[in-house]
Amino acid sequence: MNGVIVVDKPSGPTSRDVVEEVRRALGIRKAGHTGTLDPLATGVLPVCFNEATKLVQFLALDNKEYRATLRLGVRTDTLDTEGIVLTREEPCVSREQVEAVLNGLKGRREQVPPRYSAVKVRGKALYDWARRGIDVEAPAREVEIYDIRIEGICLPEVTFTVSCSKGTYIRSLCAEAGEALGCGGCLSALRRTRSGSFSVDSAVALAGLTGDEKRERLMAHMLPMVDLLPDLAVIDVDQQLAERLRNGYQPDCEVLSRYHIPFLVVGDVIKLTLHDKHLVAIARMLCASDELASQEGKRQAARILRVLND
Repeated sequence: MNGVIVVDKPSGPTSRDVVEEVRRALGIRKAGHTGTLDPLATGVLPVCFNEATKLVQFLALDNKEYRATLRLGVRTDTLDTEGIVLTREEPCVSREQVEAVLNGLKGRREQVPPRYSAVKVRGKALYDWARRGIDVEAPAREVEIYDIRIEGICLPEVTFTVSCSKGTYIRSLCAEAGEALGCGGCLSALRRTRSGSFSVDSAVALAGLTGDEKRERLMAHMLPMVDLLPDLAVIDVDQQLAERLRNGYQPDCEVLSRYHIPFLVVGDVIKLTLHDKHLVAIARMLCASDELASQEGKRQAARILRVLND
């Protein structure tokens, strides 16, 4: 049993707690998620199990979309309402000021992960260092905010949706917006509505279910591996090549040219499938598709990144 189940994470448990709940309900050995949600947050949490855990590194690269609530006038040590309040003041801001500040957050930017986050520095998560009272400087990383749309303003709270790259901390965005408005701010609610092709509309909620009910609902919402990473081009191979790939073979131009090849350029990441039903491998093209036939037969055409026993 291999695949992904998109869970609608409730507020309270950690992402790891949700993964363990799924693993126990299905009786599976290996499971992992594609991107941490804070305990406060709810929404889309894709849980990969068994062979699909090999795809986490690819699925984690997907862009994300959130619905967030910013509380102005409050600063906390965790940048959300679950932390210790550091300062509190009445926000004296206009709608126009709020709109200008949030719109100014769009684009590429350097962002330092919050002190209380799962980012690892020197082998430990930042929250481990913070709980020990040790200040550790986390390196800034580039993130991109594609779009921000204000949904409502009812001071001291502002609700907005944000579309962003992987690794973006919405808590940090809220704190930055609060500082720009001069009153401070923190995150009071967060719901992830999309992670790549996974939407909250297809996510499964597990609250209130018995063991058998939980297993039945999870099984009904399982996505097979061949359906994952839908934006990647596909080369469907036969049983013989599938077995060679699973035994370590790196495909050459002569072999690949025998199959129907979509338009590809050097560097494209592709899926290799068997009978359009099983995912065999993820590969990166070393040769453009229109060059396969003209290359020397044994020149390597693609580098296998992951092999799947689906």
